[in-house]
Amino acid sequence: MRYGTTTVSALAAAAISIAAVPVRAQEAPSPPALVLELNAAQPSEKGCRFTFVVNNGLGVEISKAAFEIALFNEAGVVDRLTVLDFKDLPSGKTKVTRFDLPGTDCGKVSRVLVNQATDCAGPGVDPSACLKSLRTGSKSGIVFGI
Repeated sequence: MRYGTTTVSALAAAAISIAAVPVRAQEAPSPPALVLELNAAQPSEKGCRFTFVVNNGLGVEISKAAFEIALFNEAGVVDRLTVLDFKDLPSGKTKVTRFDLPGTDCGKVSRVLVNQATDCAGPGVDPSACLKSLRTGSKSGIVFGI
């Protein structure tokens, strides 16, 4: 069988492009997580209003979730500890929750740290699950983490 130079060149180019495609390892599924995002921090009449977006990806209903957070000022010093009660977090649902923190100037908050889970309850829920499976993020411009 005879092939023209154009056909051979096209076949060679196709073989090279197929060989250049990287073989990806099968990605492991990410572990179940409770995702807590600090979405916004805005001045309010009371002080500073923090808006959080929470997604319960644990696969179980959480009837009560509360976290102690530390607020750091612009010098990096802990200015305040407070508990935020997120109440119920239905399985597989995303929920938006706002908290007004009286006497807090949003412009002076440089960092928010989740210090501990003060409450984590629900049918079959390990009390340590809320903190152990917590993943954090921020869209507010304030550093937020564990």
